[in-house]
Amino acid sequence: MVYTPRSARRGALFAGSVAVLGLLTACGNGQTVHSSPPMRSSGTAAPATGDSSAPAPSDTATASSPVPSAPTGAPSTAPTRATATSGGGTTAAASTRCHTSELRASVGRNDPGAGQENFPVVLTNTSGRTCTVRGFPGAAFVNASGGQLGPNPGRESGSSTTVTLKPGQSAWAGLTFSNPGVSGAKTAKPAALLITPPDERDHLKVTWTGGEVPVSGNSSAVFLTVFSPGTAP
Repeated sequence: MVYTPRSARRGALFAGSVAVLGLLTACGNGQTVHSSPPMRSSGTAAPATGDSSAPAPSDTATASSPVPSAPTGAPSTAPTRATATSGGGTTAAASTRCHTSELRASVGRNDPGAGQENFPVVLTNTSGRTCTVRGFPGAAFVNASGGQLGPNPGRESGSSTTVTLKPGQSAWAGLTFSNPGVSGAKTAKPAALLITPPDERDHLKVTWTGGEVPVSGNSSAVFLTVFSPGTAP
């Protein structure tokens, strides 16, 4: 048996500990593992989140609300204008979000200008209670078979306000795109526009009578604005 001095054994033990410590330190230095955050995917007539800072929602709508009878524009009798409050508050403590089943959708008359086509997308409270909308709608052009035409609309910058809708009152959001005759974009003629109220998943279907819309190519983007009180600018 070979005798190893105690001092030598302590030295070997100390060296081994340093080596293990070195490995642990290397594994922990500069390497922070993060789990992937939840993501919301885009889809047809997505639910629009109420905040302008939120990513454009729009998961695929899971069901369709009853289709209004061939809406061709804003209601002929404009409801009383709704009120709006900034900063996310509501004008009535009891007010809650408007659900798809409580709303009627329509598309107002085009107000073109500077090579742009501008349509108001209108939601009217058809329920017997006061409710609110805030932020952007979801929207998608579809053909007669229900297939989506072009990508989901983008969002124009703007500050969201909470719009309080009493029964019969309306809120509108702008839908705008460059005139295809000016931009040279490839076009298609939709059969309908699917509109999803903010923070909802079910959509409303409105017959589209606005003619050709851009679906690809140069300047083909379609944009939406946040909701404001009333039926038109």
